[in-house]
Amino acid sequence: MAKILFLEDDAILAESLVDLLEVEAFDILHVKDGDEALDATYDQSFDIYIFDVNVEKLSGFELLKALRESGDTTPAIFLTAMGDVASLSQGFDVGADDYIKKPFDFDELLVRIKAILKKRYNSYTSKIKIQNFVFDTQKNELYQDGEFIPLAPIELKITQILFQNIDQTIPKEELLDRLSEDKEMSEGSLRVHINKLRKIKLPITTIKGVGYRLSSS
Repeated sequence: MAKILFLEDDAILAESLVDLLEVEAFDILHVKDGDEALDATYDQSFDIYIFDVNVEKLSGFELLKALRESGDTTPAIFLTAMGDVASLSQGFDVGADDYIKKPFDFDELLVRIKAILKKRYNSYTSKIKIQNFVFDTQKNELYQDGEFIPLAPIELKITQILFQNIDQTIPKEELLDRLSEDKEMSEGSLRVHINKLRKIKLPITTIKGVGYRLSSS
């Protein structure tokens, strides 16, 4: 589950975004001013920062600048009503990875968050661990308790997709689309392959009427 530090002083916007992101299985810590955000980074580690720019104590720009100077490389997205080139340039100069102008569409923010997290995951590690399983993304291999687990090609592809979207519900339609690139697959066939993966104890949960989720806990 990706953990987000969310700095926003607009209570209504903050409440809405926290609710929406939690539905997407993100772990959110919401803070209201720059000092509170800075303190949170001393106590916890985060996978991504989402900072409003115009907040009290420390602005989003000042906060990220301080974090970058301390060696913190956590990816960051700025939310702001400012859309001029100078502000945009300042945001990237202090170390932002992305910038989204208010008002914005939640789905757009979600796409940007997932893109940054995917890039970070690809940049920092080729191995993803869940319980006693490790998936090596470079070798495209699954291990359990250090032992290689041979999988049929279609089950390996399902495993790859699930590990790339840990704690995210993947709709059945999306899975079927991605698995049917070479050969059409039915929902029944998908269930058979999911059940085979469950037999090796992969923690796959069925979200009734929606799809499947690989749970980290």
